[in-house]
Amino acid sequence: MNLQDLLDQIHAEVVAYYGQGRVADYIPALAEVPPRQFGMAITTLDGRHYRCGDATVPFSIQSISKAFMLALTLEADGDSLWSHVGKEPSGNPFNSLVQLEYEDGVPRNPFINAGALVVTDRAVSHFEDAHGALLTRLRQESGNATLCGNARVAESERAHGHRNAALAHFMKSYDNLGNEVENVLQQYFNSCSITMNCVELANAGLFLANHGITRDGLQSLSRSQAKQINAVMLTCGTYDAAGEFAYRVGLPVKSGVGGGMLAIIPGKMSIAVWSPELDGKGNSVLGLEALDRFTTRTGLSVF
Repeated sequence: MNLQDLLDQIHAEVVAYYGQGRVADYIPALAEVPPRQFGMAITTLDGRHYRCGDATVPFSIQSISKAFMLALTLEADGDSLWSHVGKEPSGNPFNSLVQLEYEDGVPRNPFINAGALVVTDRAVSHFEDAHGALLTRLRQESGNATLCGNARVAESERAHGHRNAALAHFMKSYDNLGNEVENVLQQYFNSCSITMNCVELANAGLFLANHGITRDGLQSLSRSQAKQINAVMLTCGTYDAAGEFAYRVGLPVKSGVGGGMLAIIPGKMSIAVWSPELDGKGNSVLGLEALDRFTTRTGLSVF
């Protein structure tokens, strides 16, 4: 079976899971997204593209932006970044204040909200307009020069971002945030509001499958740094369900509460999946089912 046939088969199967999750409703702008949608796209290192379903429907990438911001910041900051944020799974909700207090203001990993705020802060120190730098990189890698954020989603997140503000102020009290809290928060919300579709997302993630080499052939990350990001995606990229994803999917994955997922098969391809109905951990119900079926039937995983 070729990959296009497999995607079409997976699409036909996973729609049976419609109704087993619910769209994110704590961000009002996301609560309005029609739930019964599914798209999947693949971009391979040898230039092939496959897609099915709603793969060209735009959605808010939300926390998937954390993986790209981490790459941008690691490229600029080098290993010194890891003195500000850890690499270990949290085992707690992505917006936990309790764990941050136990660990003296150093977030457990870059994909929980506190960790992403620290990474954004480091990016602000390097680029000033961290969100703008991220958009520039995503436009280059996705192939869509008009890619942008959704101002309504960003404002919705800001208006309901009290816990993120608490996390940022807490880390500021430990001197683990170097820039003004409001600026870091706004750039974080703006980045989470970036809108992409599955085809664009699969294209944008390909540099992580290509050991840090970008679309134009530049080595933006070292092979070691690309490996680091993929490793943290595997262990921390799906909130506190990383163990289940490693068990069922066996790939580095970064998810977002907009229903998107980016999965990486190093040396081969990147895969984007989107379906807005989420499970209790904040991950796409159909996305997990689709990736499970894909790796099981192809035998492609890191294990």
